[in-house]
Amino acid sequence: MHEVGLMQEAVRMALDYAASAGASRVHRLRLRVGAMSGVVPDALRFAFDVVCRGTPAEGAVLEIDRVPAVCWCSKCQSEFECEDFINECPKCHEISSELRRGTELDLASVEVS
Repeated sequence: MHEVGLMQEAVRMALDYAASAGASRVHRLRLRVGAMSGVVPDALRFAFDVVCRGTPAEGAVLEIDRVPAVCWCSKCQSEFECEDFINECPKCHEISSELRRGTELDLASVEVS
């Protein structure tokens, strides 16, 4: 489960931010997770609870914003939501494998005090 390692890094970043801001508590973390990132949101939530125990982030709230996968069709120059790495453009039916969005895994915001 690589989500534990990913969450350890996200919490470390949040704790570093809190320390640099002179804060003693982390109250909220918001992550952006792409639909094709290979990350399982429920596993992130489980890992979050475990990783935060005994830290200034214990009891914090985790918010996860899902980013849909968006492909690009070079034939008709349009974007469309997709569910796989190779998809058919709904406008011109060209096969597209160019993924524009959906692989993100970002720490979008941290709330501290």
